[in-house]
Amino acid sequence: MDVSYLHHFGSAAATIFVVATATMRTMIPLRVFGIMANLLLIAISIPTHNYPTLVLHAVLLPVNIWRLRQMLQLVRDVKKSVNSDLSMEWLKPFMTKQKCNAGEILFYKDEKADRMFYIVSGRYRLVESGIELPVGALVGELGMLSPMGERTQTLECIEAGLVLSVTYAQVEELYVQNPEFGFFFLRLASARLFENIGTLEARLSQRDAPVTATVPAVQPA
Repeated sequence: MDVSYLHHFGSAAATIFVVATATMRTMIPLRVFGIMANLLLIAISIPTHNYPTLVLHAVLLPVNIWRLRQMLQLVRDVKKSVNSDLSMEWLKPFMTKQKCNAGEILFYKDEKADRMFYIVSGRYRLVESGIELPVGALVGELGMLSPMGERTQTLECIEAGLVLSVTYAQVEELYVQNPEFGFFFLRLASARLFENIGTLEARLSQRDAPVTATVPAVQPA
């Protein structure tokens, strides 16, 4: 059986897929085209007995499928978070664990910022504002939006616990792969800013509130 035409067809098809993927800016269509190319080249490699190509794409196929599944799940989770409580659960698989001891400083004000943190356990305080962050809070993302890329406050651990960290470079990669993440991140940062402003305004109101002296009642003789 003459299978030379299959070889030429496969080469032409592979060239088309390579050119197509080079024009893509996001990861999901890139993975879809990768899966299609894997299937095509596997199908062509069997009758032509091109075993190196067969093995290569038999390995790449499940990798592309797994990565596509991750990206689709990420998009679903981001959409759910944007429309509900701004949860950061979807970001956990991309983060690194870090144990913290009481008195440890995670970062200082005005230092260069390169990562953000998700609080899993323990107690943490923003020193300058005195705001204590609850478990489940994300902190350090404002440094990414700062014009100078610097920390706006100091973060101190006041009770030993665990945090998860993710670098800004990883966050930028997620944004490139899933532009919807950018909208979520802006909503998250805005919510944090309004929360901090509200806390500071409440403290200023308490400080400036007039002190009312209590005059004891005069008991009749």
